[in-house]
Amino acid sequence: MPEIQLGAHTIRSHGAQVARFHMHDWLILLLLVVIVAVLNVIEPFHRFVGEDMMTDLKYPLKDNTIPIWAVPIIAIVLPFTVILVFYFIRRDVYDLHQAMLGLLFSVLITAVLTDAIKDAVGRPRPDFFWRCFPDGRGVFHNVTRDVQCTGSRSVIREGHKSFPSGHTSWSFAGLGFLAWYLCGKIKVFDRRGHVAKLCIMFVPLLLAALVGVSRVDDYWHHWQDVFAGGLLGLTIASFCYLQFFPPPYDVDGWAPHAYLSMLAESQGDNRNHARQSEIDSV
Repeated sequence: MPEIQLGAHTIRSHGAQVARFHMHDWLILLLLVVIVAVLNVIEPFHRFVGEDMMTDLKYPLKDNTIPIWAVPIIAIVLPFTVILVFYFIRRDVYDLHQAMLGLLFSVLITAVLTDAIKDAVGRPRPDFFWRCFPDGRGVFHNVTRDVQCTGSRSVIREGHKSFPSGHTSWSFAGLGFLAWYLCGKIKVFDRRGHVAKLCIMFVPLLLAALVGVSRVDDYWHHWQDVFAGGLLGLTIASFCYLQFFPPPYDVDGWAPHAYLSMLAESQGDNRNHARQSEIDSV
């Protein structure tokens, strides 16, 4: 295990250097933000919705228990706050920077995939009938029996974005990453059998699961949408965490790859200098 150097690499001393080294990663993040914005204005696929299909799409149109503005707070701000707490404890800008990158990549990659699939699939929400016919009187094509919606275009458009659940995928992407991060920081898998550590790790996952449950309770999503969204978010979170950090069960699972590489290079340079000094003294 490399020698730990607490407080040796702060934002003030190494922040700019670390950010410059990962400049291309930040540019990719900006590109992902643009892609998410574009996908949100694209008209989703309007699949055939027949009169006989309306039986499962007549759930009441309700407000969101968790509003859309709260999702970034749950998926990004909350995990970042925990990451920031660990920075003030350890004073390690490598950990702060890599955790920020991993978290943002996890959420934004998930957002791109979620919105792309939503637009391509166009699955109607459980409350689609009331979005399509706000007056409660269904209108269908004489031949195909497809719906002839009379509601607001924006409300109908949103009604074709059921699969997968964005609230759920975002929550599992951010809080799933946080669960991985906590595993490494509090050494959940240190083989000492501390169940309390395991419980702490499950708290973010429970919160993400409750977000998913709220989507079914509000009739904004079918259970399959929530399941797929959770699986998507957690999978991306796992890949993104392991891109920047060793597995939590690793002996060096407490630190990011960049920090461990820096320590290894620093110790290698010190050994080379020591050998050179010995040679010069002969």
